[in-house]
Amino acid sequence: MQPDDNAIGERSPLMLDRRSRIAELVRQRGSVRVNELAEFFGVTPVTIRNDLAALEREGVLIRDHGGAVALPATSALIAFEQRAGIRLEAKARIGAAAAQLVNPGDTILLDAGTTVVEMVKHLRQRTPLTVVTNALNVVIELRHLSDVQVWMLGGAVNYATFGTLGPLVEQNLAHLVVEKLFLAAESVDSSYGVTDSTSEIAQTKRALAHAARRIILLADSSKWQRRGFIKVLPLESIETVITDTDLPEIDLRRMEEAGVRVILV
Repeated sequence: MQPDDNAIGERSPLMLDRRSRIAELVRQRGSVRVNELAEFFGVTPVTIRNDLAALEREGVLIRDHGGAVALPATSALIAFEQRAGIRLEAKARIGAAAAQLVNPGDTILLDAGTTVVEMVKHLRQRTPLTVVTNALNVVIELRHLSDVQVWMLGGAVNYATFGTLGPLVEQNLAHLVVEKLFLAAESVDSSYGVTDSTSEIAQTKRALAHAARRIILLADSSKWQRRGFIKVLPLESIETVITDTDLPEIDLRRMEEAGVRVILV
């Protein structure tokens, strides 16, 4: 049996990995049981109950008697709106800086993410543009801009991100070559790169990256030193990272060593 978290320190990598995997299991199955999870991960039921309580506070799932269930679409919308309000000032600065990397006449690929939506608000002076995106909220925000051609990537809708994902998105992207991808992230680790806790989202992000010549990551400092259990992209594949000045020094140094351009705002 694995040691309990209080024996190895709060928010240990082991605990974060387990919670990411629990979140993925809930999304895939619709529900999970405490005893099953305790046996699967080799920890006590008390530890699993603490994990479920923490994930419920983060808006990932809903606890019920003996386990937890996935969020219905309406609850996912509420959770999305709550995330959109977290570190809003930093996201706005990152979005403004990202827009400066767009030139009139560009064809750009925009990922689903709250920081990317902030970027769209600053594109008015960057038109004409062609925008390819899998994000419903990005499409809605783009309606305010003139001289923008929008390509929406069809697929299954994920209400947690307001993005489309799955095989149809990947098939469409296989036929495209776009100059710049502005990528969002659930979590970033300077050793493991961009990670996620949902396999379909991770696969869609990889497909977005394969369709772009240049990858620009938009991730505020709260996304760093966190790790999902599914690898998306190594940092070495990213050309530029835009983040805020609260980024831990160790992560800044590792990115510079990897040859990644870092813009702090």
